[in-house]
Amino acid sequence: MNAEEMFHRSSVSAAIARSRAMMNPMKHSHLALIAAVLAWPAVGANWAIGQNTVSNEHVSAAPIDAFHSRFDAELSRHGIAGGGFAFVHGAGSATQFFQGEANVATHQPVDAETSYNWASITKTFTAIAILQLRDRGRLSLDDPAVSYVPELREVHDAYGPVDAITIRELLTHSAGFRNATWPWDCDDSSNCDWQPFEPTRWSQVVAMLPYTHIAFAPGSRWSYSNLGYVFLGQIIERLSGEDIEVYIDKNILKPLGMTASYFDRSPYFLADHVSASYVRTGGKLVAQPFDFDTGITAANSGLKAPIPDMVKYLRFLIGDPANPIYDIVLKRSSLEEAWTGVLPAVEPGQAPTAYTSGANGAQAKMGLGFFVMEAAGRRYIYHDGDQGGFSSELLVDPDGHSASILAVNTTDSGEQAPTPELHPKSNTEPEPGADLRTTLRGVLLDTVYPGYATK
Repeated sequence: MNAEEMFHRSSVSAAIARSRAMMNPMKHSHLALIAAVLAWPAVGANWAIGQNTVSNEHVSAAPIDAFHSRFDAELSRHGIAGGGFAFVHGAGSATQFFQGEANVATHQPVDAETSYNWASITKTFTAIAILQLRDRGRLSLDDPAVSYVPELREVHDAYGPVDAITIRELLTHSAGFRNATWPWDCDDSSNCDWQPFEPTRWSQVVAMLPYTHIAFAPGSRWSYSNLGYVFLGQIIERLSGEDIEVYIDKNILKPLGMTASYFDRSPYFLADHVSASYVRTGGKLVAQPFDFDTGITAANSGLKAPIPDMVKYLRFLIGDPANPIYDIVLKRSSLEEAWTGVLPAVEPGQAPTAYTSGANGAQAKMGLGFFVMEAAGRRYIYHDGDQGGFSSELLVDPDGHSASILAVNTTDSGEQAPTPELHPKSNTEPEPGADLRTTLRGVLLDTVYPGYATK
């Protein structure tokens, strides 16, 4: 790869994001940081194509080998078209393996260059961006959200002034906003295909604010909200003067060397590596909308990346005092703050779902953009993602300096899966009866992570 192509690839997100005619006063410092990152030696850069794992001298191969076999078996059992997995421990080489097809129609195999839609895992990047701005003195987490997004005063709040809703409550899904970004008018899924995938413009969201209400007293409990993260995205954009795609690219992706990661539709030189996605219903694979633009919802579900890029994110999350770039992205104390459980991540009176349950059904808590749970006396940090057939999970053991990432390109609806009550193309997370991720998470927590735990 020549220097021109390398620069082109490293500028993916900025090149394809919605442009804005505003100069950035920090331009030269960002360029200096990018140059430093590109010059930084790669850590754990060796990975395998296909289903071959990478040996890791710091880790016993037996647990990972056993998980590899279980991973393959579970994907086959659930009828998943394709997927990939990576595990990192300390500074050792990443263990990665891949299975199946990225595109069933063309029989394109899944490999290390296959790019996935990471859906709601994007919210962890948005949370980090908010904490960056807090650490830089641009905001306080206890500031009223309306101080930055005054349009929110149009929302109906029967529990008090909407001015009392804070940025912290948006981060913890406790502000009282609905889950879906858009109040879909969809009584029958068969008559909804004419509706857009997502609202692409902020003006569309603003038009619905007078018809939006707060469902419970802000801060009193948890209720997952994609809409709340749209508002966080607006705060980032208004404080930085940049589209959120550009901000995250410059302040997180580039510093971490995630040069094949991007938002919205794929650039031409990466388009051949984008995985298609499917929903398996009644034994058949149904292709989902391909390579769509998440529009104004980029803050809650817009990131696309291959697994090796996500490994770089995992390394940042587990930390390395020898790498000064990590503290430039976000200091460790701020990450630990994000990983402190604030309130139970479950609706009152309901049992934990596959998306909010810890190991063996233990109750998870919500931190600042990350879920927190305990298993066998250890703290784990995680976040899931589901959108348009893609399903993924991020899992971190901070004390054990270990982390994993999982992605598949097929949602197995399951025989007992409930019919979605909202628009079938929305990014509202489904609750399949047979949850692949929960099964694999249990195997990881029971058999893999304990072997690498720091005593």
